[in-house]
Amino acid sequence: MSIIGVIIAGIIIGLLGKWIAPSNRDNIPLWLTVICGVAGVLVGYWLATVFGVAATSGIDWLRWLISVVVAVIFVAIASSVMARRGSKISH
Repeated sequence: MSIIGVIIAGIIIGLLGKWIAPSNRDNIPLWLTVICGVAGVLVGYWLATVFGVAATSGIDWLRWLISVVVAVIFVAIASSVMARRGSKISH
């Protein structure tokens, strides 16, 4: 996958991750959502390879699903970190 493809996929996966992530997901900026998505794509593809998910000639649905799950985890982590930072600043 090319760099531009990873960025575009990262934007989409990051937004999906933000949409799926549990509560307090609206406290992270868009740029952090995109970074979580790009990291989700890269780590998701790596995990798919580690677990032996074979690449197909069509759409690799399982690789994308793993990427979305990883992005959800990254968005949830980023959201909790941003929430803690915000609460420390406001007190």
